[in-house]
Amino acid sequence: MSGIKKILVVDDTPVIRRLLCDVLESEGYEIEEAIDGVEALEKIRASKFDLVFCDIHMPRKNGFDTYIAAREIDPSLDFIMTDSFPDKLAEKTNEMGAICCLAKPFELDELRKTLKQAEQLKKSKCPTK
Repeated sequence: MSGIKKILVVDDTPVIRRLLCDVLESEGYEIEEAIDGVEALEKIRASKFDLVFCDIHMPRKNGFDTYIAAREIDPSLDFIMTDSFPDKLAEKTNEMGAICCLAKPFELDELRKTLKQAEQLKKSKCPTK
């Protein structure tokens, strides 16, 4: 059984957010979406998520601040960051503890590979039942 069931997609760009939601839903995940970090934190307080895809550059609350606040709410919550310039930010996201930083626009194969990486990470954190 998959260690990841419910994913929150956070991005202020509707087309990117919808693409991520569509692909993740087609892979069998339960999806919720948020337009920015403020809305994301409201959803994280209200519900349990296994993984968050979070854009770095957003109005009201950027991805880094969202990550920090979300981990205070749920320290076990895993993040995959997304950005148009990930090379400059990949090291920072890794230092913070995010799984990785995907470059926008991303290839679907890259997205699926990253999901497998997140699944493996979640399995290694959780004892088998």
